Amino acid sequence: MALTIPPVASPSGTEAPRAQLFPALTAEQMARITPHGRVRSVQAGEVLLEAGERKPRIFVVTAGRLEVVRPSPLGEDLVTVLERGEFSGEVGTLAGRPVLVRIRALEPGEVIEVDRDHLLSIVQNDTELSDLMMRAFILRRVQLVARGLGDVVLVGSSHCSGTLRIKEFLTRNSHPYSEIDLDVETDVQALLDRFQVSVADIPVLICRSKTVLRNPTNQQIADCLGFNAAIDQTKPRDLVIVGAGPSGLAAAVYAASEGLDVLVVEANAPGGQAGASSRIENYLGFPAGISGQDLTTRAQAQAQKFGAQLMVASGATRMVCSRKPYRIAVDGGQEIEAWAVILATGAEYRKLALENVTAFEGAGIYYSATAMEAKLCQGEEVIVVGGGNSAGQAAVFLAETTRRVHMLVRSGGLAESMSRYLIRRIEQHPSIDLRLNTEIVSLQGERHLERVTWRNSGTGATEAQDLRHVFVMAGALPNSRWLDGCVALDSMGFIRTGADLTPEDLAAARWSLPRAPHLLETSLSGVFAVGDVRSGNLKRVASAVGEGSIAVALVHRVLRE
Repeated sequence: MALTIPPVASPSGTEAPRAQLFPALTAEQMARITPHGRVRSVQAGEVLLEAGERKPRIFVVTAGRLEVVRPSPLGEDLVTVLERGEFSGEVGTLAGRPVLVRIRALEPGEVIEVDRDHLLSIVQNDTELSDLMMRAFILRRVQLVARGLGDVVLVGSSHCSGTLRIKEFLTRNSHPYSEIDLDVETDVQALLDRFQVSVADIPVLICRSKTVLRNPTNQQIADCLGFNAAIDQTKPRDLVIVGAGPSGLAAAVYAASEGLDVLVVEANAPGGQAGASSRIENYLGFPAGISGQDLTTRAQAQAQKFGAQLMVASGATRMVCSRKPYRIAVDGGQEIEAWAVILATGAEYRKLALENVTAFEGAGIYYSATAMEAKLCQGEEVIVVGGGNSAGQAAVFLAETTRRVHMLVRSGGLAESMSRYLIRRIEQHPSIDLRLNTEIVSLQGERHLERVTWRNSGTGATEAQDLRHVFVMAGALPNSRWLDGCVALDSMGFIRTGADLTPEDLAAARWSLPRAPHLLETSLSGVFAVGDVRSGNLKRVASAVGEGSIAVALVHRVLRE
């Protein structure tokens, strides 16, 4: 009998039964898959797929049983047993990332082996199989994350900013991992000794029980886990999208589904500011709301289904815009060529104007409010800085698990910057203390934030409280510095597009085409800007998604020129 797996939360927040995680294909469905793969016999004990392999593929069981296990330093963890009609694989298979599990035959049998390219053909062209497989792949990744069944172990401390950064990077990239918190676990010395790790080395990442990374950068983590292993960075692309927030992911879905060769370049992890949102309640089609992480996970899987590739932890550092194809330099020195470019690099929250703020980032100062950060401050009093929708969503979310939320807003009201439904919730929530005309003037602490002082700009009165957690979601600075004069910017550094471009902007850019720039096109032909980095953006997820899809329609026009 196959292992009965407990229900796990699906991206929509409901529980996923085993029938959705591991559906059994009918004989007719298996017959449709057979031309895309290779039918082969297997023997008891035969390993069909090894964890860490960089040529992912799936197996459909036509006879016998397969066991799926996760290798670990202590042996193997059983994930499931696949029986006739069931198939292996998850969203990492679509992306071409290294395999997380070992698959072994429990008895003599037969399977259909399907490589990644043919799997993509199935999910792109067979509607019934696509729906069934994509649902299973997404839910399986959710299960792996929920159970910590990954290929990496994080050894760290909840009071360490480096540990929080690594957890955020892995979580935002939906990569499963197990964690050893040295503040909680006491019997870990044997593991530390095995990998020659000391407490002074934390945070430490143990990758596939082989490689030990001491306080690694995000790029080092991505390299170790093979996040970008399947991506050819040398070939020119029809379209390069810089940034994987809602606008960038939307552009990737539409462009790839319409046959363009698409590469998305992301400096950190997919989702942008929206990906760090605890709950988005005014996005069309989700009346109960959806977390930014769930929305991002679905969009990423959708883009990869159509063949778009996503390169993470590789930020754009420079653009060579003097000739086509354009070249975009990324972290590590590689230059990627593109005939068209969509700039979707978004914006980042402003830092508090205090000299010592950097010392507390990740150790009391945070720029997102997800379940991970909420766990750190459960039962405590916290501060949320900002008056926009992101700050409002964070305040309402944190108020459910903290003792009190002090919401500090520099302006005299919320009506101009926040949706009315959020204002009502904030005003009516007994645990939210809204303070207008107020800003932080002092931070104090040793290794972690311990005390905060704020001031009312109207009265001049100051107040100090012993608080350990501040969530900063105020203002926005566009991520456009790396463009270095390639496109026209407004006075705040946001990218001008379309009708907002002045004759002086076009003259400075030497615009030579007989037509005017398209909607969303920058002063550089074939280069578009969408989302929060664009001058005049609306700061709404729905508008960012719309801009991403519109830009792709205009990219087609440019590529035909």
